[in-house]
Amino acid sequence: MAKAKIEMQVAGMTCQGCVRSIEKKLSGVSGVEYAHVNLGEGSATVEYDDVRTDAKSLIAAVEQIGFHALQA
Repeated sequence: MAKAKIEMQVAGMTCQGCVRSIEKKLSGVSGVEYAHVNLGEGSATVEYDDVRTDAKSLIAAVEQIGFHALQA
């Protein structure tokens, strides 16, 4: 396993419900070990196994549920 970390900017969050939805979606991606979303900063931090997933897939997961994300 090769541990990696991504910081991303997330647009469109308005409440803690958004935060929970994004954290749940990211945590459900195979290989994700840790996902934390910060509403105030409009950001997400994800630690993951880069053999099982990649930054592009994590960004896509956030966008699948209606938010805009890009690697910081």
